[in-house]
Amino acid sequence: MKFGCHVSIKNGYFGAAKQAFNFGGQAFQYFPKNPRSLTVKEFDRDDAKRCFGFCMEHQLISIAHTPYPTSLTPSTDKKDLTILSLINDLEIAESCGSLGVVVHFGNLIDSQNPLTSYQKMIEMLNLVLSEWHGDCKLLLENNAGKSGALGTTLEELVQVRNLTDYPEKIGFCFDTCHAYASGLWTGENNEDLWKKATDLGYLGSLEAIHLNNSKYPLGSRKDRHANIFSGGYIENHHFKELFKIELLKEIPFILETPSNEGISHKNEISTLYQFTEGK
Repeated sequence: MKFGCHVSIKNGYFGAAKQAFNFGGQAFQYFPKNPRSLTVKEFDRDDAKRCFGFCMEHQLISIAHTPYPTSLTPSTDKKDLTILSLINDLEIAESCGSLGVVVHFGNLIDSQNPLTSYQKMIEMLNLVLSEWHGDCKLLLENNAGKSGALGTTLEELVQVRNLTDYPEKIGFCFDTCHAYASGLWTGENNEDLWKKATDLGYLGSLEAIHLNNSKYPLGSRKDRHANIFSGGYIENHHFKELFKIELLKEIPFILETPSNEGISHKNEISTLYQFTEGK
């Protein structure tokens, strides 16, 4: 199993990689720039190159995450800025050697015609990826079910990818909290869920898993992360069964859990390795 967590880039990309390694992880996630802004960043390419080299040396897997304001269904006045920001995120992630950049599935923009949102997403993905020629992928993340409940099924995620002009440049990131909140993953339906994921072609393009517990019950449609072993509704045996799935053995599991509620990410990663080893 490959566990890790989200880390800060306050000490640069190389610093983020070293922090992830010091936490005992084999994977990590980071924001490529200010998480609250779409402003294009002139980044330190030497720092990114050192990050890339360190990850290669220590077999660390990394992914990036788009800033919070990023949307695949942006308002008209933010469309061009969002496109430039996404391309910038891909450039930074590629320079750091990351597998991909996670972006949330879009929101409902027309309650009378849900197809409008899907069409907008496909248009945005085409506009971004027509300008992107690197290996780093955009990774579509499943939603928790709020804001119109788009992006909560595997069928939606796969179909949006398939309908773009560049499906080979798109992968997926599965969030356990979001899946539980939306009812996609109940903790008990692993066999059916991952069979469907295989049949649809979702699993073949799955690059990462956001490993989070949920502060709210199954089907709540609320996106609030909890620590894996405390304060959440997803039970230990649900995670244990998830970790047993052979198809997921090579996928990195990356924590986005609270680090200020009594357990550090370093301790949580250590506990996860002990948990999967049956100690």
